[in-house]
Amino acid sequence: MDEGRHYNYIDIFAGCGGLSLGLYNAGWEGLFAIEKNKMAFATLKYNLMDNVHHFDWPDWLDVKEHDINTILTEKRHELQRLQGTVDLVAGGPPCQGFSFAGKRDEQDHRNQLMNSYIEFVDLVKPRMVFFENVRGFTSRFVKKSSDGKIYSQVVEERLDDIGYAIDSNIINFSEFGIPQNRRRFILVGIRKDEGDVDSFFNQLRKNRKSFLETRGLPVTVTAREAISDLERRHGDYPSPDSHNFLAGYYGPAMTKYQNLMKAGYDKNPDSHRFANHKNRTIEKFKQYMNYPRNKNIPADDKKELNINKNCITPMDPGQPSPTLTTLPDDYIHYSEARILTVREFARLQSFNDWYEFKEKYTTGGKLRTSEVPRYSQVGNAIPPMFVQQVGLTMKAMI
Repeated sequence: MDEGRHYNYIDIFAGCGGLSLGLYNAGWEGLFAIEKNKMAFATLKYNLMDNVHHFDWPDWLDVKEHDINTILTEKRHELQRLQGTVDLVAGGPPCQGFSFAGKRDEQDHRNQLMNSYIEFVDLVKPRMVFFENVRGFTSRFVKKSSDGKIYSQVVEERLDDIGYAIDSNIINFSEFGIPQNRRRFILVGIRKDEGDVDSFFNQLRKNRKSFLETRGLPVTVTAREAISDLERRHGDYPSPDSHNFLAGYYGPAMTKYQNLMKAGYDKNPDSHRFANHKNRTIEKFKQYMNYPRNKNIPADDKKELNINKNCITPMDPGQPSPTLTTLPDDYIHYSEARILTVREFARLQSFNDWYEFKEKYTTGGKLRTSEVPRYSQVGNAIPPMFVQQVGLTMKAMI
């Protein structure tokens, strides 16, 4: 690896910036990011553009939210002119159509955004590609398809066709210091004239030991080790961004992970607003906390308890958290009868505390199809500290 070389990337389907934050922390330089949703882009812009000036944004692209298909249509020549100048195109197309947690509808229009990803790569021809999606991306659709597509294979074949050597794996982020059992399909590719990709995942795992040891982190970080300094017992005060809500103070940092996340941030915790639970809700949560931890309450018990939700999971303080979704009331805090705050979500996803979240906290009803509030921004993200490790490993491959 050339220590003096600068490495750049484009982030597509960028969301609130989890992937970009990880590459920023790994010393990469951003060219630009494409994200369709205004709320998610507001968070990315505030942190990575207005705060740390991470992107060298081109003058031919407005600094705002963009639909990737509009960019592919209207900025085709500008993208082609980038050939030979881009090290990495990275992104994870929306995954709801593939997720085991959802309906797994093969006809979901979002499934086709992988075609937009491949078209973008073919136009820009970066040296490397990075692609992330849910585990369901590797499973065959059998209900509505005559050929039972496995989309991960389709992506790998098409990237191979346009000149990339590909390797992929299912990764559990909890094995990389992330305090969350979150399994995702990870694909990396390198242009065939640039090198060999076969050693990437072996090298990623090899580098993990020194990465975590340098930061004083164990391989497995538990929920309590991640968020105990954010417990409500440390005190609360009127929320600075929500009328009639209370927000929490920091308690003393008790672990290396907490110190790492808080480093360089000297304010009260951002987005640490507590839900206004009714007394009967709190009593129900106390009852739910008697069930086995990190497991969804069994269906028969839900029926007896008159619970209509698909998922109610009381967290285990001594284990990484379950996979976070975009629904905060899927989980109950391990020691306090409440749902988690956005900041606690962010900690479990490994966002640095200085990374502040913008726009409304939650949404509901029909707006869920168009709005991406703070909980959804965090729940949709890839853990930045995992991407940081990917970014450091990729540098050595170019």
